[in-house]
Amino acid sequence: MTLSPQALEKTIQTLQSIVGAERISTTQADLEMHARDQSAFPASLPEVVVWPQTTAEVSAILRHANKTSLSVTAWGAGTSIEGNPIPLKGGIVLNFQQMDKIIKIHQYDFQVTVQPGVLYKDMNKELAKYGLFFAPDPGANASIGGMIANNAAGIRTVKYGATKDNVLAMEVALADGKIVRTGSRSVKQSSGYDLTRLFVGSEGTLGIVTEATLKLAPLPEHFSAVVVAFPTVKEAAETVFDLIGAGLEPAALELLNATCARLVNTEEGINLVVAPNLLIEFHGASDSALQDTLTLAKEICQEHFGQDFQAGIGRESRAQLWRARHSLFEIAVRSYPGQSFLLSDVAVPISKYPALISYAAELMAGLGDKGLILGHAGDGNLHTVIFFPPGDQAAEAQAQSINALLVKKALLLNGTSTGEHGVGIGKQKYMALEHGENGLNLMRQIKATLDPAGILNPGKVLNL
Repeated sequence: MTLSPQALEKTIQTLQSIVGAERISTTQADLEMHARDQSAFPASLPEVVVWPQTTAEVSAILRHANKTSLSVTAWGAGTSIEGNPIPLKGGIVLNFQQMDKIIKIHQYDFQVTVQPGVLYKDMNKELAKYGLFFAPDPGANASIGGMIANNAAGIRTVKYGATKDNVLAMEVALADGKIVRTGSRSVKQSSGYDLTRLFVGSEGTLGIVTEATLKLAPLPEHFSAVVVAFPTVKEAAETVFDLIGAGLEPAALELLNATCARLVNTEEGINLVVAPNLLIEFHGASDSALQDTLTLAKEICQEHFGQDFQAGIGRESRAQLWRARHSLFEIAVRSYPGQSFLLSDVAVPISKYPALISYAAELMAGLGDKGLILGHAGDGNLHTVIFFPPGDQAAEAQAQSINALLVKKALLLNGTSTGEHGVGIGKQKYMALEHGENGLNLMRQIKATLDPAGILNPGKVLNL
């Protein structure tokens, strides 16, 4: 809702009494900074930005917002690409930048408890001192709160799972300001309803995470990156299925089409064959075990006409390779300046991945270098990115049509419309098709129970 000048002034006075004047802003620059993420969706200005530092402050802000029916949207690092944190109804944006503490590292339990504003890469640098890391890797230096809200995944999902598989317990502020704790630090949990999983991936529409305990993994001592090119994306996708089926357990398994390979090659130190490529990483208990894995992987790749198989890539070259992969979206946006774009984020069972990839290639065959096909192939996740001139209605309609066909194909293959980006704004139109009316109604009931005034990130997930 848009506040009148008098109501906004009263809200600011209330917020000042909670956090102080120095952590509140209504300047145009701050409002614009919190009006859009890295997606192509239009900006929407909030009316005030607040930087809380404690759970108690978040609780008090929500109590006020709930009483006055004022929208509240949580903000992490703004790196999402589905419009998830855009404040569509204005109101308050809670920027968690100042709730960025690592509360405790439980070294011998392979766990860490953190505030939501901790940034992923910064946290892992600290955890590396203990030989540990948080495995889900969205690529960007996202906040942990944002990763939890969107159930972020990334390149390591094939081995370590998505964010939801690595969150043990949380502290969550509800719409009315009440604080609930979910889960426990026990790895095995069978007590009551799984409230942790309910909030993970809910995009801040059911509650706002103020603390989380995460499951960690030991840093691998023996690893090898692999790069191999293929004549077609279909051959690359079929190789993915065979690598998984052979039980090789890659830690990362990424697919890039030729356009993506060309874009990645613009980064220093990268020289991929301009063809469909698989980027793979294996972790091993020993060098000998790792070499056995690489030998079998090479044989499987060669069965699918893989060429220029490169393994045993050095530590720095490996780091360059994954940095370039993580930066691919930003590289693409820079390479098509001023262009609009549309992304897909579908996922299917691994046995259906070759069929999905082949279908995507057919749909995008006429787009040339304006069509990118890439994905976290090891877990069946496919992304496409289509660039088109802004204002070109025909080109935009074509992109939307391709995206819709990909979603419908994924659902026919028992997959999903969004593997890791979340529903946000753009995927709402597919919710009924994916979940059915009964499933959608149950989600609406849950939303109405936890947020009856509809103040939490309105307009996301469910179009309410």
